[in-house]
Amino acid sequence: MENKVNDYPKFAVVGHPNKGKSSIVSSLALDDSVQIGNTPGTTQVKRGFPLKVDGKIVYELFDTPGFQRARRILAWLEENKPSSADKRADVIREFIYQFRDDKRFKDEIELLEPIMDGAGIIYVVDASKPYGPEYEIEMEILRWAGQPSMAILNLIGDEDYREDWKRALGQYFRLVRTFNPLQAKFRDHIELLESMAQLKEEWTKSIKTAIGVLEDLQQQKIDRTVDAIIKGTVKSLSFVYTKRIKSKKASKEEEKSVQERYKKEIIKYEKNLEKEIASIWNHRSINKVDSVSSLDNVPLFSEESASVFGLGQKELIVTGASAGAIGGMGIDLALGGSTFLLGSFIGGVVGGIGAMKGFDNLYEVKLLGQKFGKRELSIGPMKNINFPYVFLGRMLYHASIIANRSHASRDTLELKNKNSYIGKIITSEMRKTLEEVHEKLREKKEPKEELIAKYREVILESFLKLL
Repeated sequence: MENKVNDYPKFAVVGHPNKGKSSIVSSLALDDSVQIGNTPGTTQVKRGFPLKVDGKIVYELFDTPGFQRARRILAWLEENKPSSADKRADVIREFIYQFRDDKRFKDEIELLEPIMDGAGIIYVVDASKPYGPEYEIEMEILRWAGQPSMAILNLIGDEDYREDWKRALGQYFRLVRTFNPLQAKFRDHIELLESMAQLKEEWTKSIKTAIGVLEDLQQQKIDRTVDAIIKGTVKSLSFVYTKRIKSKKASKEEEKSVQERYKKEIIKYEKNLEKEIASIWNHRSINKVDSVSSLDNVPLFSEESASVFGLGQKELIVTGASAGAIGGMGIDLALGGSTFLLGSFIGGVVGGIGAMKGFDNLYEVKLLGQKFGKRELSIGPMKNINFPYVFLGRMLYHASIIANRSHASRDTLELKNKNSYIGKIITSEMRKTLEEVHEKLREKKEPKEELIAKYREVILESFLKLL
């Protein structure tokens, strides 16, 4: 059921062109469909962006065009100035009525209409540019509207003129806050909402409710992300790929082909998991960006990925020794019920060192004989003790970037930390719990629910460290 017309707060985001209005709407509405551009006039008509949770509108933001002819409008208002200040809003309504079809004032009509329909005012300025008295014309028009208002200082460039802006804006607006929509995280969002709750007594309860709803939603997203990462990790570690072959013995080309297909399927798991995480955090357009993530340039099965996201050599040796993990490659040839061990199994410390060498030799390959001469080449599950940490590291990194990414961002995701990623957030004690699950999966055994619950606690704690 939709909300009634007036039981949720509405805010019109207004100001000069190209000051970040649309970016602020996108960030606060958690909506990356808001059109953002670097040229004036990107927003030509007002558009409402309601933030909905479970089908219920929490609040609505209006993206509006920038002021174009503010001086002429203020002159008209002054010519029709009423006898008392409480009638000024009526003069603005009269202006809208008289000039609704006048193309000269199209932008101003678009931005004033939602305000006169009851929306609060969020006035946006670029505080990296010097304050100028020309802005006072816009601010005076907004003051005539008589609606609760606040100003947001957005630092688009490198300079900082906030103190000058604060002195001027404080004479026109009840509150003045700094907010960078491109870098804002969840806590910044909540703090700004707490400020907005102070604008009008009637809005306080609704916005406080909205804050509670958003905090619950944030926790739901965190939980869903952690569960998705665990599911994806378990799936990739336990994956087995089989291919039917005609000959009694697999050729090197057939074995190599199966290995490549095996890796491609796991890479597909990772890509699908990336999309699922983006969807959880309502980043619907992120996959449309070219070169979305530098993860695309750091292949999952590569030494670079193992170096950046996996455990370091010392950590691997300790992990390998404590878990008795199996490294190396085992190839079993099973024909007519007989099994011949053709490969070697290397465990303990040697397995830890072996895991540093890459992924080509570290999964189990079997040739399985069946009745009527049918044979299958089977590969998996993954034996490399470092692989689950590489997979987890990449997914935790991706999830943290997505979760912390403002919906106003339109840039590409970049890998900035070239140091060992997992090693920094997962302690040796935490690895013991993870290894218990990993070892079960390597042995093709299903971990017990209690063990998975402990595993989840470790992944959750690791994820929270990154938020």
